[in-house]
Amino acid sequence: MPLARRALLAALAAGPMVAACTSARAIPSDDAPRTDRAPRTASPAARRLLPDHWRQITFTEGLERDTFRVSGSTGRITVAGDTPATQLTGLNWYLRHIAYAEINWAGEQTNLLPRDLPGLSAEVSRRANVTHRFALNDTNDGYTGAYLDWAYWERELDVLALHGYNEVLVYTGADALYHRVFQEFGYGEEELREWVPGPAHQPWWLLQNLSAFPSPLSARLLDARAVLGRRIADRARELGMTPVLPGYFGTVPAGFAERVPGARTVPQGEWMGFARPDWLDPRTDEFARVAAAFYRVQDEMFGPSTLYKMDLLHEGGDPGDVPVADAAKGVERALQRSRPGATWVILGWQHNPPRAIVDAVDKQHMLVVDGLSDRFPTVTDREADWGDTPYAFGSIWNFGGHTALGANTPDWAALYEKWRTKDGSRLHGIALMPEAADNNPAAFALFSELAWREGELNLKSWFAEWAHARYGARDPHAEAAWDILRRTAYGTTRADSWSEGADGLFGARPALNVVRAGRWSPKQLRYSAADFEPSLGELLKVRAELRVSSAYRRDLLDVARQALSNRSRVMLPQIKAAYDAGDKARFDRSSRDWLSLMDLLDELVATDSRHLLGRWVADARSWGATAAEREELAYDNLSLLTVWGTREGADAGLRDYANREWAGLVGGLYRLRWSTYFEELRAALAAGRAPKKIDWFALEDRWARNPGPLATEPTGDTYTVATQVRDRLTALS
Repeated sequence: MPLARRALLAALAAGPMVAACTSARAIPSDDAPRTDRAPRTASPAARRLLPDHWRQITFTEGLERDTFRVSGSTGRITVAGDTPATQLTGLNWYLRHIAYAEINWAGEQTNLLPRDLPGLSAEVSRRANVTHRFALNDTNDGYTGAYLDWAYWERELDVLALHGYNEVLVYTGADALYHRVFQEFGYGEEELREWVPGPAHQPWWLLQNLSAFPSPLSARLLDARAVLGRRIADRARELGMTPVLPGYFGTVPAGFAERVPGARTVPQGEWMGFARPDWLDPRTDEFARVAAAFYRVQDEMFGPSTLYKMDLLHEGGDPGDVPVADAAKGVERALQRSRPGATWVILGWQHNPPRAIVDAVDKQHMLVVDGLSDRFPTVTDREADWGDTPYAFGSIWNFGGHTALGANTPDWAALYEKWRTKDGSRLHGIALMPEAADNNPAAFALFSELAWREGELNLKSWFAEWAHARYGARDPHAEAAWDILRRTAYGTTRADSWSEGADGLFGARPALNVVRAGRWSPKQLRYSAADFEPSLGELLKVRAELRVSSAYRRDLLDVARQALSNRSRVMLPQIKAAYDAGDKARFDRSSRDWLSLMDLLDELVATDSRHLLGRWVADARSWGATAAEREELAYDNLSLLTVWGTREGADAGLRDYANREWAGLVGGLYRLRWSTYFEELRAALAAGRAPKKIDWFALEDRWARNPGPLATEPTGDTYTVATQVRDRLTALS
């Protein structure tokens, strides 16, 4: 790396960064990287999470691995644990079960904590029942937000530690890593910046699916992302968590074989209209050289790890004439030479990993994070599937960041403990892997708890206790609401071969017979909408003093939004019936009702800052140094939620893969599409002709490049608008 760039990185890491990289505010003194050997405790994190109560909590080191102990009297709570993350897990147990408070990645409730924290009648101790508690999906940096800043990541890590996780996937800054490594192999700095995709699309580049979309990265952006990635990895270590870093499995820029004598590459063809990067044969000396450089530079930039995430030949990758087993041995050999004793983390997804991979490597140094544990009823014996390779029980309850509420919680209750305790079990962990984070707070809390529970999981009791801690006190309407949610959105199972809820039709590319917005989403609701809807009325009846927390407001918004979204599946067939009958008056009335519900939905989600498309776009723009760069980054981020990529990819099914019911998206692109469609149907009815074909991609891409003004601050009151939602749905019934 040129000395000037090294100096820049050092300067960025040492002090505040300019506004374009909002992630690098100065590090507070109590959070500075440690240089001494004093005991590590969770006090700095507790101070961030509980600014009014942290002084009443004493954290101590000690105890065996993955064990916490909580004790104390009023105003004097002691939490012991072997790492700050374990101590935070103990704090979370105390908050949930003794103090009845809730800190989650979607809403919190600490406002009802008494001035003096309540004591315990007896000391409580818990030990994790599995070693690995892995968090985040490969796609997280795209669908959760590639342009999130340090303030976001600081809290995210605190919350993940609070909920018991000790392994966190860290991909931020991998672009700078590849950019630096391949300059050692004859590539120019600028041409590598043209090869690396925009931050929002980088997860699929790291999976070897694409490159060079939608625009080249600036050197300054690469440097800023490297600083943030290092900061995330360092904080994970400070908390006693392992940053899971990307490993090297063969991705190379175009023309590598021509530039490096002796190199042997296998073309990977295309994926959804994108040219896939070439794959360097892992059996070769040239692969070993690149891998050694990769791990050396990675250690300099991001520090060490013991866990490295890699997926060979992801979703259609072509091994050519390279035996897959030999390729796996080459990848493993390179990892172990650079990181002796490290564990190769690989995704359990579709037919991955094949037996050829797991049978070729040392199984004691591989961990499969299973994305299908709660997806298919045919998944019954992972020991047989993967030849006794250690694995983590995982869930992907969310694809693309869909705002659909729910999860297959009965499967978690039925399968996890059964699989963990059976003879010969190789279940050694849990893997929290929704494709986007910060959603489904009940699912997050429950799934995270699996690794720390003792005994049978009774879902009825769990959801009742959840309502108590979530809102700070018992309330019959809160319990009734969550019991309804338990039986509907959170009562689905893998019997229908799905792990996520159905997305809404307001976000679908218009058609009278459309049944889903994303191509790979369920075609119908997985529970009864009529049974779900009363949960909204119950939540609205929760007593006033329990309605002031962000936890309550988030749940109310989620339920009201879901009720509106579900109603789209009732209304669209009515619109179709009116059109097919040629009934212009009924068509006008029903299509107006449809658009009015979209307007109400947009008004509802506009009350919450995390449901603003304007925030998503502003986050991306904030990293740009020039007007042109700000627009390029905004398109990178916004295209991912809409067209996703090229026309060919959109037509293949990627468009609307990441649909979500956000303010500015519902009232912007989604409403524009449906109003355009209804106008054409209305004109066709009037003229007695077939509707004209609309070039949807052209409309969508044009909008994504210029969406117009988008709000970055919430407006309105969630409770008021949710009441309007209930009344409107009642009137339409």
